[in-house]
Amino acid sequence: MDILIQQIINGLVLGSMYALIALGYTMVYGIINLINFAHGEVVMVGALTSWTIIGLMQESMPGTPGPVILLISLVIACVVAAALNFVIEKVAYRPLRNSPKLAPLITAIGMSILLQTLAMIIWKPNYKSYPTLLPGNPIDIGGAVITPTQVMILGVTAASLAVLMWLVNYTKLGRAMRATAENPRVAALMGVKPDVVISATFIIGAVLAAIAGVMYASNYGTAQHAMGFLPGLKAFTAAVFGGIGNLAGAVVGALLLGLIEAIGAGYIGALTGGVLGSHYSDIFAFIVLIIVLTLRPSGLLGERVADRA
Repeated sequence: MDILIQQIINGLVLGSMYALIALGYTMVYGIINLINFAHGEVVMVGALTSWTIIGLMQESMPGTPGPVILLISLVIACVVAAALNFVIEKVAYRPLRNSPKLAPLITAIGMSILLQTLAMIIWKPNYKSYPTLLPGNPIDIGGAVITPTQVMILGVTAASLAVLMWLVNYTKLGRAMRATAENPRVAALMGVKPDVVISATFIIGAVLAAIAGVMYASNYGTAQHAMGFLPGLKAFTAAVFGGIGNLAGAVVGALLLGLIEAIGAGYIGALTGGVLGSHYSDIFAFIVLIIVLTLRPSGLLGERVADRA
């Protein structure tokens, strides 16, 4: 039972990080029908920017409390990621907005490779040790343990999701985003500026990705130029799993994917008679995705993206 509780905790933490990334995918797709495959690299840039700021602050201000350093590095990482995603949308995607769907897709893949290469040049290809900045001992829950970092991840994710839902449902920008998703031409006639809304969507997605990147690096204690690829791929899987274009679907899909992956990692050895180890846990995510899409192609909660006029 304690193993099951531990894996559920790990799954919720993992799913929370996937949810933050998946929301960026599903928001962009919901508004302009584009899969931004460079989104995983925004996660990586956020994590490495935070790592750089932490190193600089620990050298220049050695007495600063760890949580303060983490908070400042997180804010700066969000600003850098937002600026990066704004430029990506402006330079790589906006000129191709009315092109055939294959053109922006190939551009997104190219942008992903470009960002990985630039990050490798700037930060070097070696793994960086990400410091543990939160004090305190692990908390015991029924024989399982949860670290202060994992508590922070769950809390920050819940707060971020609450702010996003408030923003989308109760603000002028949120109404503009929903109107643009329904029909950008009619929204423009009603006074909405689609270009501004799309840029804002990319910025919001980048902030969530940067938060996820910092949380991911804090949880695993390492950062590297290729670290965003697999979480980005799994978050995209979660968005499709829940129903791409649906915010609630992205969150549900991400949490379920995290739980499936974590519980699978805990029991895969017993299920396969020792043939497969816990490092094969990635297969569970994609097996479940194949099954769900075979039975329900629109995802668990379906797609809520209106047809364009």
